[in-house]
Amino acid sequence: MGSIPLQRDIVQRPGTTAASTGHEPVARTSLPGNLLAPSAARRFVAAALAEWSGLGLPAAVGFSDRLSDDAAVVVSELVTNAVIHAGTNVELLFRLEEATEDEASALVLEVSDHHPARAVRSERTEGDAGPESPAGPEPAEYGRGLALVATLAERWGITYRTGLKTVWARLPVDDWNPFADARPEPGFQQGLRAAELLAPTARRALRDDADWAGRGALSFLAEASDLLAGQLDEDIVAALAGQLLVPRLADWCAIWLEPESGGRAAVPRLAKVWHIDETRTDPLRTLLEGDPLRLPERVGTGPVSIPWPGSAEDGAVPDGSDGVALAYRITSGGRTLGAVLVGREGIARVPDEVTALIEDFVRRVGLAVGAARAYTRQATISRILQRGLLPSKVAEIPGVASSLVYEPSDDGVVGGDFYDIFPCPGDRWCFVLGDVQGSGPEAAVVTGLARPWLRLLAREGFQVGEVLVRLNRLLLDDAMEAAEAAALMVAAAGGQQSADSGPRFLSLLYGELVPLPGGGARCTLASAGHPLPLLLRPDGTVRAAAEPQLLLGVVDDAVYESQSFDLAPGDSLLCVTDGVTERRSGPVMFDDGDGLAQALAGCTGLSAEGIAERINQAVHSFAERPPDDDLALLVLQAQ
Repeated sequence: MGSIPLQRDIVQRPGTTAASTGHEPVARTSLPGNLLAPSAARRFVAAALAEWSGLGLPAAVGFSDRLSDDAAVVVSELVTNAVIHAGTNVELLFRLEEATEDEASALVLEVSDHHPARAVRSERTEGDAGPESPAGPEPAEYGRGLALVATLAERWGITYRTGLKTVWARLPVDDWNPFADARPEPGFQQGLRAAELLAPTARRALRDDADWAGRGALSFLAEASDLLAGQLDEDIVAALAGQLLVPRLADWCAIWLEPESGGRAAVPRLAKVWHIDETRTDPLRTLLEGDPLRLPERVGTGPVSIPWPGSAEDGAVPDGSDGVALAYRITSGGRTLGAVLVGREGIARVPDEVTALIEDFVRRVGLAVGAARAYTRQATISRILQRGLLPSKVAEIPGVASSLVYEPSDDGVVGGDFYDIFPCPGDRWCFVLGDVQGSGPEAAVVTGLARPWLRLLAREGFQVGEVLVRLNRLLLDDAMEAAEAAALMVAAAGGQQSADSGPRFLSLLYGELVPLPGGGARCTLASAGHPLPLLLRPDGTVRAAAEPQLLLGVVDDAVYESQSFDLAPGDSLLCVTDGVTERRSGPVMFDDGDGLAQALAGCTGLSAEGIAERINQAVHSFAERPPDDDLALLVLQAQ
């Protein structure tokens, strides 16, 4: 997942004054609602603690390894709970409250999800007195979440807002309070209770299979569907499936996945092994790796009895126990994608209601694996196609430094942005920045035709305006027809046609540079429905370098004019696509109020590479979420 950036804020605690408490550091981030979120949250909290320690904050004196571990455990449990029971993106806020005369310093964790209708669950056994009471039976092995949070936290609670549910926990900073006369001993009993909760049990004492015949089965399948839906990696699907099966329905499970292609000769891959006793997971994996599971074609999707692993090998099973092992075929769209093997120890038969429930669950696993593979295929094709639509390298222009940033949106489909820099006869160098409306195969067809057409027209000696006139006619004839054919092919193949299918308009910035004998270059350019290029002078002044004109592919008799000017040494020309200008933070766009021009004015004195990096950074930091559109920018700086 990579590193999670800290967004730093300075806040004031409600009900206090700056004089009494000073400013408090806050770190916040947004995490995806999938299996990777808990580990990312732990890394985020660790990074925040390290940063606050480095700042020399007074309360940081009380930071300890125990406090760091407690914070990591609490945030992991709260994020896991949000992912499993809400299934939405998770907002994480982590703040350090400085000490007051009434309270010691504390770390406060807030984990919010966007499904307030889903209750927060502790997964404790029936009859439990609740997360804040020591009475009642112990929580199930897989349900330590809120009971553990209640044990480690000084206080915790749940807040509901419109469209948002927040679970918060307050951890004292080792009872450190500079206003107190003495520091009390750390919460030793609290640590003992946490260790007791975390200690693994040998196995679940009882599993009430009768519960699965009613609401328990429906609730389990609903939650499993929510959690598996939308996962884009088959290995994550397998990992989630293992955690959902064990220990709810089995003591251990193993999941094999068939290769994407390869036929019967290919060997299934053991993707995941999960055991209720973690110390037995690796021995079980070693045992199963030597005997890949592949069910005969005549076997349906129902359970198939399999010999207990290692039963033919003396001492192969870690504790010598045995039980019932059942295998299920993973299918999707009539194709076999793998198999699931589940085991329950110490019994002779699994109740029919449980085997039927596992069969329903495996069917959902098959749908999730099939969807993940379809996405992977589409993303792979898109990446290959995208590389083919863009130049392998751009030309270097004598006397002009250039820097290019291109970031396609990570949505698994071909984007519409493209670029090019190439030489032409007559000591000319041409540059292009374009954006086809929409994405997918239809947009790729237009991109695949527009770029070579531009090179051909430019090398034939046509002037800048005439190149756009001719390209416009070609787009209205051949490109749009080809895009419509691509859309029909997608629909015929059972794919989903783009929601914005229709005419494929093209916004384009096209220009040419002719180096001047005394340095710099003569620039001639035209903008067809594209964000206007900006010219930065060495004195910090910024102006638009072109006039707005009609999009390409709209009117067949459109006429395009060009503008010419000298790019003197030290001058910089910034060209961008609408992924920059229309970058949103709520209702506000990056270029509102000439935001791009202001950002460029702050780049005075920087190199072409420095300007590109500065503008790209400004675009990314403009909003918390990553850009959801292709982003391309080109800087040309005369030397």
